[in-house]
Amino acid sequence: MNKSIKTTIIPKHQTFAKVEAPHELDLQAICVFAAIGFFLDADTYWKDQQVLRPASTHILDSQSKLTDSKSYFQWHYSPRDLTFDQALEEFTHLFESIVAEQSQQKHIILPLSGGLDSRTQAAALKSCHAKVFAYSYEFENGYEETKIAKKIAKACDFEFQSLTIPKGYLWNSIDQLVQVNQCYSDFTTPRQMAIFDKFEGMGDQFSLGHWGDVLFDSMNLPQLSLAEEVQVLKKKLLKKGGLPLALSLWKLWELEGDFDTYFTQRVETLLESITIKDSNAKLRAFKSLYWAPRWTSVNLAIFSAKHPISLPYYDDRMCQFICTVPEDFLKDRQLQIAYLKAKAPDLANITWQDKQPYNLTNFERNRPPYNTPYKVVNKLKRMGKQWLGRPYTQRNWELQFLGADNQAQVTQHLLHPKVEKWIPNDFLKARLNEFYKKSSVENAHALNIVLVLSKFKAQHLV
Repeated sequence: MNKSIKTTIIPKHQTFAKVEAPHELDLQAICVFAAIGFFLDADTYWKDQQVLRPASTHILDSQSKLTDSKSYFQWHYSPRDLTFDQALEEFTHLFESIVAEQSQQKHIILPLSGGLDSRTQAAALKSCHAKVFAYSYEFENGYEETKIAKKIAKACDFEFQSLTIPKGYLWNSIDQLVQVNQCYSDFTTPRQMAIFDKFEGMGDQFSLGHWGDVLFDSMNLPQLSLAEEVQVLKKKLLKKGGLPLALSLWKLWELEGDFDTYFTQRVETLLESITIKDSNAKLRAFKSLYWAPRWTSVNLAIFSAKHPISLPYYDDRMCQFICTVPEDFLKDRQLQIAYLKAKAPDLANITWQDKQPYNLTNFERNRPPYNTPYKVVNKLKRMGKQWLGRPYTQRNWELQFLGADNQAQVTQHLLHPKVEKWIPNDFLKARLNEFYKKSSVENAHALNIVLVLSKFKAQHLV
């Protein structure tokens, strides 16, 4: 019996289906994963398996084989003739309506950061009198991010818990994470895995602010040609160290042609299929079609493994609204800032992490010479921690990869007998040596990816 599945404009999870093809590893797709950190379009590890594309109705037969797909929504840019105040009024009504619907009769769990997306959620949840448990986390020996979140929670009268992401937590949870994200993401980016077991008693539904920063901002680009848009996207997509890793895997697996040409053609083909002239709106649509479902949504599974999730910025109505808002109104987070200043001035007066030490009312001063004293003091604090033997932590991989204990764990999980015939130990050891000679962002990405590929081969579906 056939089954019909309708995917949302931005799906919250990946839905897999079989397709007519050999049951073989899709090595080209895996090279793209190595380069950008996620699978592109409908790609998976397998040639005979795809992820159902967004905003479409799909027909699957009794064997879960995809037999037909029809799109019901195309991203577009159709700006209406309205003032900024009118756009703000519409956003306010729509956003608060969505949040109220999603939180009705729920005990909401709200992850809070020092940015804007979760702050707008806090304002809307406060407005609809939802019951909220808020939490925030920060890296061990890192920036004290929870200070800002705590102030936001206090202003909204939310219950609040401050948490720390500890060194080496990954090794006690990596096998569980393999099952949760199915190796469709690296293992150090989703730092929420460190507090996975703490989610139980917080509430009964998450409200997550993902993708607000993409929908409600602009890349501030001039009008570009297709070739220029492709180059901009490639720079955005490619992780530091991703291209060399993909080139190495392409050569190792003796694939035809060259990776860079293949990848460029893939990006160009996908971009050409978006019938939007405005470069900023077109690139936003590309990211919403291919980046959000295949990168952002993958680790939403960590939250949904514990409680149902709601995402106001993923709502179909929000996506449709964005397509009609003039690009000028989206630049520099204007609508979210105006919303907070009008609806929750107490939240607007709390430090904006990206513009610290300034807030939403004075962040224009975040430039020399006004911000120089703060930058000098902040640098001295980091140097002081370094001097005391407590290196300042900026990224999760620093906590999970650096140090002798972590190195032993990485090596143990990376070098597995089942992996040798697919990716030789010499190749994997080279990535290890490169990282531990120079613990850079580029080498961390490569180590992250080969660790995922090794765990996939050793424990997952092969």
